[in-house]
Amino acid sequence: MQKRFEHLQGRLLLKWCPVVFAGLAIAMIPPPAGITPEGWRLLAIFVATIVGSIFQPIPGAAVVLLGVSAAALTGALPVAQALGGYADPIVWMVLAAFFISRGMVNTGLGRRIAFLFIRALGHRSLGLGYALICTDALLAMVIPSNAARAGGVLFPITKSLAEAYDSKPGPTAARLGAFLICLVYQCEVVICAMFLTGQASNVLIAKFAQEITGKTLSYSQWALAAIVPGILSLLVVPQLIYRVFPPEVKQTPAAAGFARGELKRMGAMSGAETLMLLIFLLVASLWMTSSLHGIHYAVVALLGICVLLLSGVLKWEEMLGEKSAWDVFIWYGGLVRMAEALGEAGITRQFAEAAASFTAGWSWAPAMAVLLFIYFYSHYGFASITAHVTAMYTPFLVVILAAGAPPYLALLSLAAFSNLNASLTHYGTTPAPIYFGAGYVKQQTWWRLGLLTSLANIPIWVVAGFAWWKILGLW
Repeated sequence: MQKRFEHLQGRLLLKWCPVVFAGLAIAMIPPPAGITPEGWRLLAIFVATIVGSIFQPIPGAAVVLLGVSAAALTGALPVAQALGGYADPIVWMVLAAFFISRGMVNTGLGRRIAFLFIRALGHRSLGLGYALICTDALLAMVIPSNAARAGGVLFPITKSLAEAYDSKPGPTAARLGAFLICLVYQCEVVICAMFLTGQASNVLIAKFAQEITGKTLSYSQWALAAIVPGILSLLVVPQLIYRVFPPEVKQTPAAAGFARGELKRMGAMSGAETLMLLIFLLVASLWMTSSLHGIHYAVVALLGICVLLLSGVLKWEEMLGEKSAWDVFIWYGGLVRMAEALGEAGITRQFAEAAASFTAGWSWAPAMAVLLFIYFYSHYGFASITAHVTAMYTPFLVVILAAGAPPYLALLSLAAFSNLNASLTHYGTTPAPIYFGAGYVKQQTWWRLGLLTSLANIPIWVVAGFAWWKILGLW
């Protein structure tokens, strides 16, 4: 027991080493001209926070809380500014949307939607995959947590369907389970790129983009821009995985029967499910039409929560117990403010000017191509979309703009790549360890399929996406 404890302590110390080293290394360098000592100190804390979010010696939200506290303690930010991110409406929108997802799970509406798609499409293994994809896409219109969608709805159903065909981790994984796990995850990252609510960091991307370019990226604008390349990816990626990693079971008539049985067991829609569906439609509709009525996204989300609370569909105790929501609230609010403060200190601008020198003299198209390629595959070094976006989205956007690229083309392509690159690894975004941890797929296979998928997604979003954005008049 003592040896095991010492081993764990040693591993924890090793995880802290790069965090401390990163912060101290920057802090010991004299600040460049034009950067205040406080701004440089904030950069050291921010970089240490990002490194801590990658290595996670303690949970990511706790790392961010340490970073916020350090910024206030060292005077890098006044305490009101250090905590200012928690007053940001976007942070509250994400928190409220997590609670809406809890209502979707509690009422069983998410499962019902999935079983309806499976009953209609699940007669073949590929159709079964598409049924799960359609479910995820529909839920992503309102639920900005890919972890909530995966853990609360999709993964349990995917695993149950695999086991229904006697496909379990080990010798029988290839019957159906390994295929479904890979298919659902690789399409999950595409769906993340299709909606502002595809995953939690997308609203952060929209915020950064507006701060740098002055261009808004509303719910409806994001969805309209992503609809064509997104649908093409969802048509191509399943076919690609079906050909290079096919399941042994091709016909799945029992899946439709399984869905019918589950729907029969659930019975008619309850009053709570009906109300949840109405709230789902109300929130989605108000988000899509925000340019008409002017109600902020956060207010719309809070309105949905208020209705759920007043109707009794969601209890206050359940909201307090939604750990993932409060976890996101802590890290999101902290990172939002630190990233903003770095921009205000002029650090982002100086980084962009230095980086732009590498592509000096190039026309914007090849410069943008190289920078997008680097941005995409640098995700191998990040354990979450949020860490990658917070560290690299703003600097890369500034550099691409400095090369002369049209603003919407730059911010939309980076927004898409910020999600699509999560396909690469088994730790690329929160659902990755959920699916990979099931044990159906080996790491080597997961990475190989992730690389192949990226080689399909990048041309789709660059060629079809750029052409579609041209038709829309965005560049």
